[in-house]
Amino acid sequence: MPVRHEIKSQLAKLLATEDLIVENKKVETAEFNVHTRVLTLPLWDRASNNVYDMLVGHEVGHALFTPDTEWFLERKISHQFVNIVEDVRIEKLIKRRYPGLAKTFYNSYNELSDNDFFDVQGKDLDELNLADRINLYFKIGNFVDIDFSIEEMLYVNKVDSCETFEEVLDVAEELYNYCKQQMEEQETIAPTEGTGENEGSTEVGDTTIDSDGETSEEVDMDYQPKSVDNGPVLEDFEDMTSGNSGGEENIDDEPEVETAKSLDEALKNLVSNTGADSTYFELPEVYLDKLIVPNDFIYNRCQEEWKSTEEAYKNHHFYQENPHLIKTMDEIFENVDGEFFKFKKSAQKEVNYLVKEFEMKKSAGAYARSTTARTGVLDTAKLHTYKFNEDLFKKVSIIPDGKNHGLVFLLDWSGSMHQVMLDTVKQLYNLLWFCKKVQIPFDVYAFTNEFPYGDMTETGERCPVYKKEKNKADLPDWFSLMHLFTSTTRSKELESQMKDIFRVVCAMDHNTPTNYNIPQEMRLSGTPLNEAIVCLHQILPKFKKQHNLQKVQCVILTDGEAQPMRINKEVNRPWEDDPYLGTVYTSRNTFLRDRKTGNTYSMDKEWYEQTDVLIQNLKDNFPDMNLIGIRLLSSRDAGQFIRRYSGYGTDLNNKLMSDWKKNKSFAIKNSSYDSWFGLLSSALSSDDEFNVNDDATKVQIKRAFIKSLKNKKMNKKILGEFIELVA
Repeated sequence: MPVRHEIKSQLAKLLATEDLIVENKKVETAEFNVHTRVLTLPLWDRASNNVYDMLVGHEVGHALFTPDTEWFLERKISHQFVNIVEDVRIEKLIKRRYPGLAKTFYNSYNELSDNDFFDVQGKDLDELNLADRINLYFKIGNFVDIDFSIEEMLYVNKVDSCETFEEVLDVAEELYNYCKQQMEEQETIAPTEGTGENEGSTEVGDTTIDSDGETSEEVDMDYQPKSVDNGPVLEDFEDMTSGNSGGEENIDDEPEVETAKSLDEALKNLVSNTGADSTYFELPEVYLDKLIVPNDFIYNRCQEEWKSTEEAYKNHHFYQENPHLIKTMDEIFENVDGEFFKFKKSAQKEVNYLVKEFEMKKSAGAYARSTTARTGVLDTAKLHTYKFNEDLFKKVSIIPDGKNHGLVFLLDWSGSMHQVMLDTVKQLYNLLWFCKKVQIPFDVYAFTNEFPYGDMTETGERCPVYKKEKNKADLPDWFSLMHLFTSTTRSKELESQMKDIFRVVCAMDHNTPTNYNIPQEMRLSGTPLNEAIVCLHQILPKFKKQHNLQKVQCVILTDGEAQPMRINKEVNRPWEDDPYLGTVYTSRNTFLRDRKTGNTYSMDKEWYEQTDVLIQNLKDNFPDMNLIGIRLLSSRDAGQFIRRYSGYGTDLNNKLMSDWKKNKSFAIKNSSYDSWFGLLSSALSSDDEFNVNDDATKVQIKRAFIKSLKNKKMNKKILGEFIELVA
């Protein structure tokens, strides 16, 4: 079974019980950055679950208990010796904190012993130095026989009794000096025994020392702490075992812990070096003032465009020759504006229904939370029952105040919306009129890649709208959020703005004849939904604070999937001194990391599922928020979309398909959204009045009546569920 690295990451975080970031990358050794609190784990893909869990527990032990000190500047001790003593201490402490890990350590070291990770099979353990035998004793002592003299047991007990890092240093220094002394004593005897072919060299244990004083094995005893950009790194098992005693230049004749080196090499063999390396990225800080197109700017831009249209009529040679055909602004928009007011009038029934449902559900919720308390005042109406009733006091019902709610809408302004944009805006207007009537604050943003708002450079490029750094999500150059509507606008001005947007979307609708232009930057574009969700991390708390809200609801209206996300990544190019900061698309080895919540999310999904990851991350940051999706679907797309969340032939699939066939709508509850409503795009219009021609037959009247009932049923069902979430 392949290793689930994200699960092992969660294990490490749970064990650490702190703000710890875990990365699984193609590295040979584990590293812990004490400043950034990032624990980097190798991809031990060839390790069993037991061994993997033990290694994770071991590294977390170092992260928790090994201090960030430059002890090697003051203490002349080999890092190998410090590490084997520290290993004993941190494993003791981590098992003390989590007793269940004791079994994991026992089973994993048994496995490492069976597979000879310490390279001791066939060797006489008594010939190993004391440090090696102590290392084996505390790691695999349950599975191999290791003998100690009475003098040596004193060191074993000292190692076992270490509780602080300072004690570790003291014991490691004693152990190092003892092993060095033993090694020197053996070297004084060895030359008298060397004859024949071995003359000129001396064997000490498994190490051959040449007559010129150099060993046949390359041993690097100099420790150089690894330099990283973000702070010091603590390394375990591998690199911490290399180094000598505090900077001594002469590395000859120094005692080593051969079993630690063997374990180091064996653990490297567990690391997978195939495939692409893991990439971890975070969401950037967004400059909302540069990215959001202000509400008044949008409508000023519309008026400018339409005034130019009026002037074009006047200046055209045809109309100069035929001035009686020149149309005023009011005449140009006469038909469209008439449709707007007609729709507004017809929508009042639906809005009133929403208001009624909201007030009922809000009252029911308040009543459910109410409590009854005695007042201490006698109820005179009950005095005659004193002989058999002890409850003679008046009672009062205490109804708690409801939470103050607000709504933020995200509207898809992509090219695929052109066929349904008008109907979508109509549904949006219904919800805005509802919010206005029940005094719920709201903001509406439309996401686009075509509005070049903000400061420009001398070369005509847009100034950055976010803090661009390596391993941060990228935002497209022209990505913007159009602030279409806000509840802070006065009612009369809001109606005028809604009328303007109605004009804009009517010009997009092929079924609505228009003879005017719309601003170029307000034309439909791509689908930067993911980028819009990134911005919500800053929009929602700002909106909440502005209106003094207790809870914020978010509604996303879209007809499709978002475009794939890109991240900023450094690329080293041979012809440049400094790395180039480019962009790459997220891949299967990409993970979203959130330092605020401490969560890591795998992006090993289809590109259209990345939105689910971002929504889940948003909800983890705002757990009291309801996030509602309204997905517009054609008849041919509904089945495929439903199967994504319900599978094939399941009970859920059958139920959703039944709802779709019956009502042309459904509500998905098992996605990242709290509720994801699917609606038939062609049935979104609120014009569900029962209208027939005067000469209609009985069959035609019947069909028209059934059709109006179906539309009402669909809207009421979906909107009723929506109101329940809001109330």
